[in-house]
Amino acid sequence: MSMLIGGREFDTDKETYIMGILNMTPDSFSDGGSYADADAGCERAREMMEEGADIIDVGGLSTRPGYTEISEEEEAARIVPVIKKIKQLPGTVISVDTYRPSVAEAAIEAGADLINDVSCLKEERLAQVAAKTGAAYCLMHNRNAAKRPYTELLADVIEDIREGLEKLKAAGVGRDRIMIDPGIGFAKDYEENLKVLAGLGRFAELGYPVLLGISRKSVIGNATGLPVGEREEGTIALNVYGMTKKVSFIRVHDVKGNARAVKMMREVLRYG
Repeated sequence: MSMLIGGREFDTDKETYIMGILNMTPDSFSDGGSYADADAGCERAREMMEEGADIIDVGGLSTRPGYTEISEEEEAARIVPVIKKIKQLPGTVISVDTYRPSVAEAAIEAGADLINDVSCLKEERLAQVAAKTGAAYCLMHNRNAAKRPYTELLADVIEDIREGLEKLKAAGVGRDRIMIDPGIGFAKDYEENLKVLAGLGRFAELGYPVLLGISRKSVIGNATGLPVGEREEGTIALNVYGMTKKVSFIRVHDVKGNARAVKMMREVLRYG
């Protein structure tokens, strides 16, 4: 199985690729305000690529609990300049972390190759944007509070993802341009997050590459009692675990540490 993103083919059967997080926001839960302008953001992207990032995921709107809502215009203004700068770096593949169609369109026009949608197609026009532009798509599980509670957690999460996949298919998004994300930390409490992680292998059975976005999240803090800045060991542990469950992409803040762990685990899995 392979996936096309920005003209690059990703061998998702044999490799685990790293998506480096670049938050151009003042209020993200982990690194808000770290990269205040396009030059600083581009420099961080360059560093992450040197450390082993395969994709740079640019976000302009925090999705942490209690985040501050901003206009679509402001979100686009935060990310378009840095995407244009990053695109000038050789070999760059860029993801845009947004659930807003107009922002996705502006980002793709600036050079983004992948829509990273944390809403599970809350805005169905996002599928049309992907189909029209040829952008790849990451469909992350999320659930409107009105649909909760879950009846059978894993089955319900997988069914929600299936519904999103059908919408992408109906819009004309090619199968080789889609990955899925079980949505750790979204519409799930602590125990539900752990249960989804324990059942991670079931997501690969859907036949699409799986992205695991676990970096520094509260499930690690709750399990270890550690603050955001001290959750890297937990992040690496879960990403290595994810590799044993056929995760193809990991989304991280600390590229260097995770890249080293992935390289080691990849060698072990060659013999498994």
